[in-house]
Amino acid sequence: MRLCTRGCRPYDRRQNYLAFFWRETNPLSLFFDHLQIQVVSGGQTGVDRAALDAAIQLDLPHGGWCPRGRLAEDGPLPPHYQLRESRSANYAVRTRKNVVDSDGTLILYRGEMTGGTDLTRRLARQHHRPCLPLDLAGQPSPDRAAAWVIAQKINVLNIAGPRESSCPGVYQQALDYCRQLLERLV
Repeated sequence: MRLCTRGCRPYDRRQNYLAFFWRETNPLSLFFDHLQIQVVSGGQTGVDRAALDAAIQLDLPHGGWCPRGRLAEDGPLPPHYQLRESRSANYAVRTRKNVVDSDGTLILYRGEMTGGTDLTRRLARQHHRPCLPLDLAGQPSPDRAAAWVIAQKINVLNIAGPRESSCPGVYQQALDYCRQLLERLV
C-alpha cells in the first residue's frame, strides 16, 4: 500500500487493475475523494433493484422512497433495502420523491422509455434536476456516467429504469453497469 502523490486516499496494488488505471490516468479522479455517493431508488424489480443491490454489494449507503406497504411487482420489499415508505401506495408518488430528494437521476433503459421510466425523466425536467438517460442497448460506457456524476456534483444519485417484467434481463444488465459505475466513484 502506498499514498497517491496527488494527496488522495492510499490504494492497494492488488485492487482491480482497470479501476486502478482509470483512477490514475483520468484527471477527473482528483475529485473522487470529495464525493460521498448515496444511491436512492424506488425498489421496483429491474433497474431500481439492481441499483440498490450494487450499492449494497459495494457497501455504499442506499435509500429512497417506496410505495406504502413496500410494494413491488414481486411482493413486499425485503427489509434489508433501507427505503422509506411514502404515505401513498401510488408508484408515481415515490418516483417524484426520489427525483426531488436526489441531486440527480441516472435513467438506465433499453429501447424506448415508457411508463414510470418516462415519468422519471419528465419529473426530473419539471423539477430542474440533472438527468442522464442512457440506453443500455447501446452499451454506454460507465466512464461517461461517472464523469456526469462528478461534473454535476451529485452525492445523492437516484437510479431508475424499467421493471424486470417489462424489460426481461434488464436487472442483470443494470446490476453490471451500476457496479462498474459505482466502483469508479468510490
